[in-house]
Amino acid sequence: MKLYIILNIMFALVYNTDSYSAATADPVYKAIKLAAIENGIPDYYLRKAFLNDSIQIHAIIPERFARPYEEKTWAEYKKLFVTNVRIKKGKVFYNKHGEDLEKAAGHYGVDPYLILSIIGVESNYGSHHKEFTVFNSLYTQIAVMPKRASWAKREMIEFLKYCYKDNVPPHSVYGSYAGAFGYGQFIPSSFNNFAVDFDEDGVRQAYTWPDVMASIANYLVMNGYPVTQDMDMNLENKDQKKIYKAVFAYNHADNYVKAVLELRNELRNNISNMKINSSHKK
Repeated sequence: MKLYIILNIMFALVYNTDSYSAATADPVYKAIKLAAIENGIPDYYLRKAFLNDSIQIHAIIPERFARPYEEKTWAEYKKLFVTNVRIKKGKVFYNKHGEDLEKAAGHYGVDPYLILSIIGVESNYGSHHKEFTVFNSLYTQIAVMPKRASWAKREMIEFLKYCYKDNVPPHSVYGSYAGAFGYGQFIPSSFNNFAVDFDEDGVRQAYTWPDVMASIANYLVMNGYPVTQDMDMNLENKDQKKIYKAVFAYNHADNYVKAVLELRNELRNNISNMKINSSHKK
């Protein structure tokens, strides 16, 4: 019996040593280790994250970066995001979540239709928000994309900091090829800096609508959106340059901003008409 116990202890020691060696040999682990530890992430947590069997480099990710949507012509880009289908889905979404949307918008002084439009463009109202694990998206960029490696290292650390703090398994979160996640498609640093616990359940959630809507509103305000408490105010009278810059901060592409603002206008018009028709039927 004693021999059995001793053998098991020896096996565990050898296994742990091999596991430690495997993790510490990973070039991405090496690249972020010191900065990650300085940011409060324990080394044991890092090693465990880098031992996961699901880690892989996705060859398609560099290809996607080579042909981003935002480099299409405006006419091509508009056809992708400002469509009748997306407008109709926005109306359906508003009917279901309008109360939460108006509450978040009113709290932050942000146009509710702008929040709705960003949700529509970013994740098609929550229906399209994941392709790769966030870990693998960032891992790929660090490993094989030198021009993006520095940015991706910082975001990997931010992501692991979020996972460690909120007790989220690092390989359970899915997002875009760039590493953005949740219905609002925040990159990890943006989530850490701007996400809010609007429903007050003790956790900032990337997949619950009250938190997502409020986090988007908070992001816009913190990036210069001109706040108003008058939700009936005609936005044409507001500082359009500040609104443009706030949306541009969300995604640094003029086509993106133009699509969000145009979809916002379409959603406002369609939902306003829907409300008028509904009131006439009563």
